[in-house]
Amino acid sequence: MPSHAETCPGCQTPDLAFAAHDHTHCRSDALARAEELASARGLRLTPVRRRVLEILLEAHKAMGAYDVLNRLSAEGFGNQPPVAYRALEFLEDNGFAHRIRRLNAFAACMHPGEAHAPAFLICRACDTVAEAPAAPVMAALTHAAAHTGFTVERANVEAVGLCPACRAAA
Repeated sequence: MPSHAETCPGCQTPDLAFAAHDHTHCRSDALARAEELASARGLRLTPVRRRVLEILLEAHKAMGAYDVLNRLSAEGFGNQPPVAYRALEFLEDNGFAHRIRRLNAFAACMHPGEAHAPAFLICRACDTVAEAPAAPVMAALTHAAAHTGFTVERANVEAVGLCPACRAAA
């Protein structure tokens, strides 16, 4: 199966991440990849986990757990916080979603199953989030850490600014 970046013109490069594009393909491709990976890894993508992933994939925005819970509740999946938190934790732990700490929210991983070091470009005006490649940033961080004897196991790079649409409106 081709990677998401190879099949989605709106998500191929960081400069196009905020561009208007048919996001239907993004959603269906990322969901299909997640289902395929879950099956290959022997993971159970329950109806609630699948629906949470679908909700996160509906837009390039991060969503808080309570926003997800409200959607689940409206659709009859339950209204207790653990319902959303457990599904989000599963998705994050298995590389199907990322936690955006700045927003205390979650966004679907647009490259599930691919080895990548994402940076999150967060619009401070509309909270749209784009996942951009950050391999050079991670390499620099790993190199800097090595000088102190520290080994980086995981890092979350988040950049806050204005997306093209909000910058144009300002």
